[in-house]
Amino acid sequence: MRVSNRLEFTENHRYTAYRDFALSGLERKVLTHLYQPMVGAFAVGLYLLLYHHLGDDRTGYAPAESQRKLFLGLDLELNAAGRKALIEHASKLEAVGLLQVYRQHDPASEETLYEYVLIRPLAPPEFFANLHLSLLLRDKIGKPALLELRESLVAEQPAGLARFMNREEVTVPFYELFSINPAKIDPELEAALAETAPTREAGKQPALPERIRHSDMLLRFPRGSANRGYVERLGHAPESMAQINYLAYKYDIDIPEISRLLDEDGIFRTDGTLRWDELQARANLIYRQDRKRGEERERYLARTDGTDRAESGNDEAPSESEDAPSSVPPLAVPERFGLSVTVELYNQMLRREPYTRMLERYFPGTVPDAFVRIFERIDLNYKLPEPVINVLIHYVLGMNHSQRLTKSFIDSIATNMLAKGIDTFDKSVLYIGEQEKLNQTLERRRRGEEEPAAAGAKGMGGGSSRSRNGQPRRKPAMPVVEDRGSEPDMSEEELTNMRELARKLKNRN
Repeated sequence: MRVSNRLEFTENHRYTAYRDFALSGLERKVLTHLYQPMVGAFAVGLYLLLYHHLGDDRTGYAPAESQRKLFLGLDLELNAAGRKALIEHASKLEAVGLLQVYRQHDPASEETLYEYVLIRPLAPPEFFANLHLSLLLRDKIGKPALLELRESLVAEQPAGLARFMNREEVTVPFYELFSINPAKIDPELEAALAETAPTREAGKQPALPERIRHSDMLLRFPRGSANRGYVERLGHAPESMAQINYLAYKYDIDIPEISRLLDEDGIFRTDGTLRWDELQARANLIYRQDRKRGEERERYLARTDGTDRAESGNDEAPSESEDAPSSVPPLAVPERFGLSVTVELYNQMLRREPYTRMLERYFPGTVPDAFVRIFERIDLNYKLPEPVINVLIHYVLGMNHSQRLTKSFIDSIATNMLAKGIDTFDKSVLYIGEQEKLNQTLERRRRGEEEPAAAGAKGMGGGSSRSRNGQPRRKPAMPVVEDRGSEPDMSEEELTNMRELARKLKNRN
């Protein structure tokens, strides 16, 4: 819990608790055996106290009350030490994914209310699949105790089941047994269900609008396909559907193309999970083919009709979602965008948009194939995250580097990012800031300008670069061969002596 001022969190502020689940016997055991060694009994007591604000047979919000009830229920003093202890234990619950805290402000009454949203404990398989939670529990109780807990909570497959082969799903889907009358539409019922739908998100929801719906995808997917069962199960995997929607937005793919891709061989593994690298590579091929056909169609229309090429606008505006607090300064908007984009919106675009969309925003028409191929290689081969690629695009296209827009220059920056482990938006922003300072230093040295620090160090050195009278010291004078005219001729006697000396030296050898 981030509280900058202790007076913003006191026993006099009101609070409410929210949950949309009820704890089962297994979840209570997980809470005490797995989570309690990591966060402590006091933090688990805070979790259970907030949980019992509602009965086991109810979900939703608890009545708003003063936080004095929390302090007294946990036997905390109503002072600064008690507030610090409550903040500390609530932060432990937040760190392990059991609690989310929201602070709300009423401008009319100038009242602050805290909302504690409880999150269901992870199931044992999910908990042990989470690496950082498993490692933290290992550090707390040791490896032997961790393995013993895993064996006691997760039952292994029976020994005789391994000899059975050709596992086939025979589950009957919903649409084969039930049918809903589409003619009977009740707007009041739909509005009531929409109002009572859960509005709290347990995890990070996709910031992009839903373009590919699972129901629409099933309508277009062939029933006799070998991948039909896998596609039906995608309806119970919201993360997979969110990634499919992001892929469709990134490469501008519609439902028929997605259905055709999911129907191909090698897209799904034997356990029904998607091969994301393979799906992205094939979606990229469709994207390149569509670009090539679009360019050929535009050239044909320009030759035949003489009409201007239609401007390809963006299908969807970037969604404005709250980003996590960042300590790095925001990037400035390039001059080519003018006043049409604010600094906050531009930085949200860099965080959220696919690199293909960001490239389109930098060019009024079609993006040149050279840039498409360069960043396509960085995305598919180097596997840099999308925000990092967007910051790279900002560095080479939005800043003063137009004189160096070559493949080797862009590739060298991407390779340097990989070598330095730049894998987040904040790290990439700090990296290009350092690169910009380095470029400015090199430019000053190229022009022969001294840095102020270097000039001060030379001035305090005491005569290393200046003479005693304060004048700059010149280079030492080097001896120069002078031309004194032609040499005088040798006499006969000198020539005879030289020949005699040469004859003696030759005989000696």
